[in-house]
Amino acid sequence: METAVRKRPIHLGDHVRRMRTALGVKQASLATELGTTQQNISRIEQEEDMDKATLEKIAKALGVTPEAIENFSEEGAMFNIQTLHDNSSGNIASGNYNQYTFNPIEKIVELYDALLKAEREKNELLERILKGQVPEK
Repeated sequence: METAVRKRPIHLGDHVRRMRTALGVKQASLATELGTTQQNISRIEQEEDMDKATLEKIAKALGVTPEAIENFSEEGAMFNIQTLHDNSSGNIASGNYNQYTFNPIEKIVELYDALLKAEREKNELLERILKGQVPEK
């Protein structure tokens, strides 16, 4: 007795999600690479189908071919990822993404210092006003 093998239809959004997670790429990073929002990437990953242009942009950003996403399987993914990662150029899969040259903590400290200076100047002015020493303009 033969059992019928039921083939599931391709769910491109799910394939994109699985490929992205296999590559270790966050939705926010992919969104930045594509010039969109993380919410839009989440929406795309929930859709069963997508237009060819979108699929090609996502594939390019991930450093894989559109066919690799369409034909995604857990077994084939590791081979494709390893092969494409070794030969990729300038995308998030190869680790080449924007790196900022400033330290955000230093920027916060600079802002704090500027606010503190302004507060001290304001206090000095208020003290002079209270003592009757109104500054001349």
